[in-house]
Amino acid sequence: MAKQEAQEDFEHQPCPLCGQKTLILTERETEVPYFGKVYLFSMTCNSCKYHKADVEATEQKEPVRYEFEISSEEDMKVRVVKSSEATVKLPHIASITPGPAAQGYVTNVEGILNRVKYQIEVARDAEEDEEGRKKAKNLLKKLLNITWGKEKQKFIIEDPSGNSAIISDKAVKSHFKVKDAR
Repeated sequence: MAKQEAQEDFEHQPCPLCGQKTLILTERETEVPYFGKVYLFSMTCNSCKYHKADVEATEQKEPVRYEFEISSEEDMKVRVVKSSEATVKLPHIASITPGPAAQGYVTNVEGILNRVKYQIEVARDAEEDEEGRKKAKNLLKKLLNITWGKEKQKFIIEDPSGNSAIISDKAVKSHFKVKDAR
């Protein structure tokens, strides 16, 4: 579990969305075992419920890629640090690429799978095509089998900021070259 070291709150800032002075900014320094010190940042508006969060390592890091094979129910507990710049990949299931509103967070493998499950459920419920609903149902069944340790699944995080990690002896860490966006 992460150890909280310091927290600072700045209340009643103007919200970038609604303009009301009801935005609370929070900055927290935390120690994440086997990863190091990180800053957790969040903004929450009490008026319009706007929320943005991110996690940053205290030291400059190189772009990083983690690969992890989910193979048991016990793997659901593995800690995951994901920055707002990270891409999460579950091959043949989902790829989550960061956008302007991307969030950073600290969770575990089960938390990542639950986020993917939720998105598939939303897509399934909006799907008008029977074939699309069937495909979503099969993906949900696959995620359930992975969660129960009945099916193996590769899990990848690529982060150009180096501020993400899968904290497990089973995780394979490598560096990768960030493609030029020009």
